[in-house]
Parts: sequence; C-alpha cells; structure tokens
Amino acid sequence: MTTDLEAMHDLDPVVNRLPGEPVPYYLANGEGRRYELDDLLHTIIARAADTGGLFDAAYITGGRGSAAPFHAHAHQHRSFYVCSGSVQVWLGRSSRILVPGDSVHAPAGTPVAYRMLAHVTKLLTWAAPGGSVEFAEKLGTPVRRRVHSGRSTSGVSGRQREGIAAPLGITFPAIDPEPVRDHWDAALPQGVEPYFLRAGEGDRRETGDSLNTYLVRGANTAGNYFAVDTFGTRSQYFIRHFHQRHTESFVCLSGRIWLYVNGREVLLTEGDFVHAPAGTIHTFAFDAHNTRMLGILTPDVFEAFFDVTGRPTDLHVHPDGPAELATDPAELAASDLDLVVVGPPPQRMAGLDV
Repeated sequence: MTTDLEAMHDLDPVVNRLPGEPVPYYLANGEGRRYELDDLLHTIIARAADTGGLFDAAYITGGRGSAAPFHAHAHQHRSFYVCSGSVQVWLGRSSRILVPGDSVHAPAGTPVAYRMLAHVTKLLTWAAPGGSVEFAEKLGTPVRRRVHSGRSTSGVSGRQREGIAAPLGITFPAIDPEPVRDHWDAALPQGVEPYFLRAGEGDRRETGDSLNTYLVRGANTAGNYFAVDTFGTRSQYFIRHFHQRHTESFVCLSGRIWLYVNGREVLLTEGDFVHAPAGTIHTFAFDAHNTRMLGILTPDVFEAFFDVTGRPTDLHVHPDGPAELATDPAELAASDLDLVVVGPPPQRMAGLDV
C-alpha cells in the first residue's frame, strides 16, 4: 500500500472510533470495538483495516478464573503486556505468574494460554501482521459495556471455534504444561523465540530525563515490529517530525502525555491510545512525574533511534536530570533512522491550566 505522506500531514486525528483506514486516530480508555468471548472482554483498539495491514491490538479484561485455552497463530507474532491484576500465562509448556509491567512475546506458531488470577485483570496484546483480532470479532458477542460482565457467558462449541479459527491460521494444540516456575526473566533473546520478561527488565537506554526499555526488538519479530517502554518525568515536546517508512502507536500506561498530531494536541491518560501512520507530523511531551508510555512501531526500521540517542544503563528508574540527547537533531534527520524533522518543538497551547 502506498501512503500519500503530504496528504497525511493535514489530517486531524479521528476521535473515539476505529477509522477503517490507515489515518491518525485517538481512542480514550474503554473505546474501540468490544466483544465478549470465553468470559473475557476484548476491546479492539486497532485492526488491519486501521493500520494498512501492519498490526492489530486489543485490551483483554476478565475476572478471576476466566481463561483462554491453548491456541497458536500461524501468521502473527504476538506480544502481551500486563496492565493490571495478575495472570498465569503459558508459552508452550512453560508458565509464569505475571503482574503489572510483566510482558510476554509469542512468535508465530507458539501455543499460548492464560488464566486470570485477580478479579479485575487487564492485558494489552498486539500482533503483526494484522489479522489476529478477527477471531474475537467473528466469534465473540458484540457488547456495549466497557468492563467484563463478571458472569459466565461462554456458549461457543468446539466445532464453532475451530470453524472460525481454521481460515485464520489459528489452531488449538493439546499441551501437557509444566508446573509454574518462579523465575526472574531479565533478558531478551537474540532471535525469534518465545520469552517472558519481568517488569523493569529488557534492554535499557537512558537520556537525561527518561529511561527507554526495549520490551521486544525486531530480531524477535522477524522485523515486523519492536516495542519500547518509556519511563520519565515532566518534559517539553520533542522536535516535530514524521516517518516515511513506519507507523508509530502510543499507549499511556500511567501519568499524562500530550500528543501533538498534525497540529492538534491530544491529552492521554492511562489506557488511552494514539495511532500515527507514516506521514503523520507528531511529537509528545510528558505532563506528570513518573509517566510511563508504550510505543509500538511497525516495521522495525526506527529501532536504532533509542540506541543512538541514549546510553546503555543498569538503572531501573528514569534519571531526574534535564532532557538531553546523545545526538544532535540535525544529525538524526540526516541519518537512516526514518526521521524527517519539520520544525522545532511546538509550544504547548492546550490545557495550560490543567
């Protein structure tokens, strides 16, 4: 698909609905397409139609005991991030009990299952290429509520499940799982393989006021995407810029974030989501101390940005110094990082009294 980058510059973000085409959009926490399946609420925040086929994403919430059986996606690499509560996750035979901030990566073909352990547990999952959320769309029950029902609603037979799953490349393998391990998973593998990652671990890079942690790298997804957790203090906007060859999505995990999107300022609080396709002029600023943001970037052409602009660190908290970059913005623009600078940082205009 060819993107008209100049036309993208002028688009206001679509607000609180999935656009059905790859344009900038914003979803407040709880918005999106919602389906109940297996006593779980799937809130779809990105589909292949909204991202040009690059990826899709959803929040999955459920109560204690709600579960998804072993299933494997033949075509998509998938990642999961625990937002709240507690959950037991199986990757093949291996299992961990996970808490907020922990994450999981399942390459294509990896069997995954999970069971919620707290009364209100919430996962964020994303996958590339797009298509993974179609199963919930086709088999789930559309609902208006924004929280799981708390009552058993499952009425889907195995035959129905397999009939929907087979054309999507989804199977339900029989797995004999091992007992759960209390293991501290602290490192990313070098290649495409499944792994757990504990909160605060991963490849970490620091600047003067933020800590950027790779939760998954392109080497783990065959180049389909990478994801970075940015933890920092209040900050000014970064330079205005856009990308030509990749799309960038932002999830506020905690705190407050201002997103500048084609001249419009949007405030993100916990659970809010912004999608910025290639050509979208954007930047961001943190507006609360100890803010945390997840960035999902597809494909992985921008991955080296955080290696170039930051320094490897053993820290697990963000620094508290002034903002600084290891590389001048002009040099960044001249590099092969797919960064086109269009102007200096914008001045905050919205919400100055907030």
